Amino acid sequence: MSVSATEAKPSSRIPKVPFWVQIVAGLVLGVVLGWLARSQDVSWLKETLSQVGGIFIQLLKLAVAPLVFFAILVSITNLRKVDNAARLAARTLLWFMITSLIAVAIGLAIGLITNPGAGTGLTPQDGKLPKHQGSWIDFLTGIVPTDVITPFTELNVLQIVFMAAVAGIAALKLGEKAKPILTLSESVLELLQKALWWVIRLAPLGTVGLIGYAIANYGWDLIGKYATFTADIYVGCALVLFGVYPLLLATVAKLNPLQFYKGAWPAIQLAFVSRSSVGTMPLTQKVTERLGVPKEYASFSVPFGATTKMDGCAAIYPALAAIFIAQIFDVQLGIRDYLLIAFVSVIGSAATAGLTGATVMLTLTLSTLGLPLEGVGLLMAIDPILDMMRTATNVAGQVLVPVLVSAREKILDLTAYENASGSPVDESSLGREAEHKEKVAVAA
Repeated sequence: MSVSATEAKPSSRIPKVPFWVQIVAGLVLGVVLGWLARSQDVSWLKETLSQVGGIFIQLLKLAVAPLVFFAILVSITNLRKVDNAARLAARTLLWFMITSLIAVAIGLAIGLITNPGAGTGLTPQDGKLPKHQGSWIDFLTGIVPTDVITPFTELNVLQIVFMAAVAGIAALKLGEKAKPILTLSESVLELLQKALWWVIRLAPLGTVGLIGYAIANYGWDLIGKYATFTADIYVGCALVLFGVYPLLLATVAKLNPLQFYKGAWPAIQLAFVSRSSVGTMPLTQKVTERLGVPKEYASFSVPFGATTKMDGCAAIYPALAAIFIAQIFDVQLGIRDYLLIAFVSVIGSAATAGLTGATVMLTLTLSTLGLPLEGVGLLMAIDPILDMMRTATNVAGQVLVPVLVSAREKILDLTAYENASGSPVDESSLGREAEHKEKVAVAA
């Protein structure tokens, strides 16, 4: 009796390690290596960790400028494929503002309860002026670039968004004449997203470097000085991420919050590691589509959110930081100041522009309140630790709002939402999901 080769040959396929397990393993390894580098004073290990983390972030940043330009341009032109496009855009912006207001209110409440600047031992002399500052004049005049090259070379994301929006609106007005440009733009965007997928797969290695260097460079002593402030940021973000968002999903969208986190988790965990909303944007859009948001709407709302929707960096953080800095410099804040913080958080959030860090947004808030900008220097050392949780919250909100709006507008694919898995998102899995949807549509 003969046995076929396929039956006789034992399976040699190695089980694939889940992406989240790779990230957690990188996190643990990074902490261990960082502790060794600091406790044993191993300079070469510290330098290696710095280089590994730096290269990962640099690879993400490399595609930021063209990615933002083509993503915004294509997203605006894709609105022509969506019914009630103006209504969807307005609802998206409205929910961005609502969730930002809730987030900043939570940040202010935590700051007033905990007094994060008290008992730190820090003084005004410990601060220094930041290299990059923001003011309302700079914000408004800085939207329009002086030329088309500088925003890309200096990575001024806000100006890139402006040019892309103008180009997208112009393309809509031109109609069929702009079709070759749109086809090229869509191809370039797919090329950039493909390249970023390769970078995203390196996230576990990037985690080792980024976390390891943070521990080796800053140690636990520094975190101890900012213990209350650090805890406030993490608690505030956690309340929004795991309290406000599930409540909105359950009450406003009438959806199961657990399914949301199951589907969105790959983007949230990458955001935590990379500290870049724009760098995470391709993955954010994929998980948003996997949760049942129509592709045409997701391709508008996610890029728009990646450059303007910042509940962590532009709401919770500046609210707590303003209270922290005011206490260090012994400045009393009143009701008017708290209202200004809320206003800046909602209107000025585009100043963060999805890049690593929120220094510009913080300086914008401080200058509006008349607080010393030297206070920013007090927070620079601890910023990488804070930015991980802030960015994870940002990205979760960037997925949440399209899901909320789609559910309210009755365009959410409920079957896709209920079946969204927590597995890593890649092109092949999305291809299988798209094929399944087509078969269901044909059968119907």
